[in-house]
Amino acid sequence: MKPSSTHVIVVPSYNPGVVVEDVVRSLANIWAPVWVMIDGSDDGSPERLATLAETLPSVTLFRFTENRGKGSVMLEAVRRAEAEGFTHLLSFDSDGQHPADCITTFLTLSQEQPDAMILGKPKFGAEAPIERVWWRKIANGWTAFITLGGGIGDCLFGMRVYPVGALRQALESTRWARRFDFEPEVTVRLSWQGVPAHNLDTPVRYLNREEGGISHFRYGRDNLLLFGMYLRLTMGMLRRLPVLLAHRKRS
Repeated sequence: MKPSSTHVIVVPSYNPGVVVEDVVRSLANIWAPVWVMIDGSDDGSPERLATLAETLPSVTLFRFTENRGKGSVMLEAVRRAEAEGFTHLLSFDSDGQHPADCITTFLTLSQEQPDAMILGKPKFGAEAPIERVWWRKIANGWTAFITLGGGIGDCLFGMRVYPVGALRQALESTRWARRFDFEPEVTVRLSWQGVPAHNLDTPVRYLNREEGGISHFRYGRDNLLLFGMYLRLTMGMLRRLPVLLAHRKRS
């Protein structure tokens, strides 16, 4: 498989459990290159991934010794991607929730619409925790408000394609968006920058413990983080309101 010179897949990974090897293997069978950002994992997955990468030349591992947060390692990835000449980055979670067989659709659409962010819009199965589904509805409604109807179908789903330069600019414009707040905050900031959103319905599966499912979401801690983020971004929207209204009028 000839590696792409424009689109790189980035897999942020923190203590993902046993499923990560299948995730990375499934991606490497479809696309190259694949970068795995090992964010301070201490569950044995770095060693297993190192063994796997020896058999998959399209896979490159970047290992950070301490857990820095998803947004922090994504900033490292986007800076490296830009330095190496990539124009787009597809983010893909390591926990087995995302369907690898959909990445070609995402990447093809990104090639057709290079100025857009291609956002997965999750289609939940019956196993999805109801509280997570309802929180998404609240978060998506708040996102629509502070982007003045920016067309963002889902602000939290981790499977998406970003224009590299725009994503770097969004991340470097704030000291936040470094942990669980990464996806929603950069989505809002990209919309403020005028990056259009294209949504793709995407099946998502919540794995149970017997299937190797692991969640690092903490309802109290992370919901408080997101609530504070939305208050802060609402103030940011109000400061930008004249510019955003003018942009929406042109759109």
